[in-house]
Amino acid sequence: MGTLDRIKIVLVSTSHPGNIGAAARAMKNMGLSELVLVAPEEFPSGVAVGRAASALEILEKARVVDTLTDAIADCTLVIGASARRRSIPWPMLSPEQLGEKVIEESGAGGSIALVFGREDSGLNNEELQLCHFHVQIPANPDYSSLNLAAAVMVISYEVRKAYLAMANQLSEDGQSGDGATNAGQAASGSQLEQNWDQPFASGDQVEHFYAHLERVLVAIDFHDPDNPRQLMQRMRRLFNRVRIDEMEMNILRGVLTNIEFNLKNRE
Repeated sequence: MGTLDRIKIVLVSTSHPGNIGAAARAMKNMGLSELVLVAPEEFPSGVAVGRAASALEILEKARVVDTLTDAIADCTLVIGASARRRSIPWPMLSPEQLGEKVIEESGAGGSIALVFGREDSGLNNEELQLCHFHVQIPANPDYSSLNLAAAVMVISYEVRKAYLAMANQLSEDGQSGDGATNAGQAASGSQLEQNWDQPFASGDQVEHFYAHLERVLVAIDFHDPDNPRQLMQRMRRLFNRVRIDEMEMNILRGVLTNIEFNLKNRE
C-alpha cells in the first residue's frame, strides 16, 4: 500500500450529493482514492455521479458507515476541519502543517482520516473531540464559509504538495527509481518511526479506552455524568495530544481493570 493510499477523506452527514461527487473529483486531482461517507442524506446518487466527472471509481468503492467512530476505527491519526473556535482549545494545524504531518505518518505505515463536516454547520463538538488535531483554512474573515468540495480540494492539495516535496527530496538525495513512488520510503525513515518503538493506538482502541476510563471515573465518584463539567472532553484532549501507542494503551487499560477489580473486592 502506497503513502497516499493510507489517507482517507471522510465526509460527515453530507446533505447535497453533488458535493460528494465534487469532493471525489478533487481527490482524484490530488491522487487520493479512499472516500468514506458517514450517514449521507442521499447516496448513491446520479447527481454525485454527474459532479464526479472522471472520478467514478472513487464513488464506486466509497464506503458508507453510520457514525464517525466507525469511519475512523482503524486510524492512528484523525484530523478534523473546523471553521469555528471552540470553548475548549484543541491542538491546531495549518493546512501546510497538516500536509507534512499526514505524509510523514502515512509513509511510516499509519492510517489517516481527514474529516469534513456538514455543509451548514460543520463537525459538532462530539465529532471534533474524536480528532487528534483540528485544521482551519485561513479564508477571508469577511466570508470564511467554504464549499465542502472546495475545502476538500484545499486540504488535498496540501497533502499533494507535501507528497511531492518528499519525492523531490528523494531525488535530490540520489534515491533510485521514480521519486513519487518512493516517497513513502523516505517518510518511513522519518523521525516518527526512528524514535518510537510501538505503533500508535487505533481509533477503535482509543474509543474503548475512553469508555473504560469514564466507567472507572464514575465508579470512584470522580466523574458525575449528570454534571460532567467538560471532564471527558478535557481527558480526550489530554490523551489525544499525547498520542497513545499500543503498549501504553495496554498499560492504561490494565490499570483501569485493576482498579475495577479492587473496587469489586472491597464491596
